[in-house]
Amino acid sequence: MHGDQVDVTTDIVATSVRDQFPQWTGKAVRLLSSTGTVHAVFRIGDDLSARLPLRLTDAAQALAVLEREARASAEPARVSRFPVPEPVALGTPGAGCPMPWSVQTWLPGTVAVDADPSGSDAFARDLAAFIAALRDAGTRGRRFGGENRGGVLAHHDDWMAKCFEESEGLLDVPRLRRLWTHLRELPRTAPDVMSHGDLIPGNVLVTGDRLGGVLDTGGFGPAFPALDLVGAWHLLRPGPREVLRRTPASDDLEWERGKAWAFEQAMGLVWYYVESNPAMSSMGRRTLDRILESPK
Repeated sequence: MHGDQVDVTTDIVATSVRDQFPQWTGKAVRLLSSTGTVHAVFRIGDDLSARLPLRLTDAAQALAVLEREARASAEPARVSRFPVPEPVALGTPGAGCPMPWSVQTWLPGTVAVDADPSGSDAFARDLAAFIAALRDAGTRGRRFGGENRGGVLAHHDDWMAKCFEESEGLLDVPRLRRLWTHLRELPRTAPDVMSHGDLIPGNVLVTGDRLGGVLDTGGFGPAFPALDLVGAWHLLRPGPREVLRRTPASDDLEWERGKAWAFEQAMGLVWYYVESNPAMSSMGRRTLDRILESPK
């Protein structure tokens, strides 16, 4: 998927586990099929999973990111009634593994990529309850200070210009440009709340037609309340989407900003992963279709 992608094999992970965590020696190590774009995920036995970065970066900086993600991941586990992975350990480079890596608890369930919950009102209510639990956690004075999704929409104009350029021949770019012209102007008014930040199908587990758990909680942090509403378009059809909208009682502005962040994310997925990760590219297309079909 990436020009600088790291090739990490099951043998490398098994050796790293044996060398660094001998208490887990003998547990089977299996590579998991995933649409993820940041980490390769390996299962260790029945109760653990290892996440290894897919791209080469400065090892010290990568470790700082993993440490920050571990601290962030510990918070949702305390406030959500839905299972989330809990941090267990951090591994160091070695044995053919050039980057630091992390170990978390394993959660059962099927990712929403493979078990589509988009038509389930019950799933929508569960998702709303998860979002509400994170919001209720309180920011404790923390505020959004990053450069990713969650701040000022217009700050993403340069990225969106690149997405529109790269999407020529793939999407109806003139129509999408017109929509962004509207979405980018939506003002930020409400105070920050705590947010998952990336409620896409690959990060959501389904059990039956209910929410079974939420993955990738390392980005948990303060952001505009609309950010987690991206799940309305990434995960739901119109009926359940309206259930989600009513449950947190989102006003029109907050709802539109949630649509805007889903739009910004989806525009980057379609062209970037069109060849290297078709499932992720298709997810972006589906989200854009839902946005274009939704009432203004």
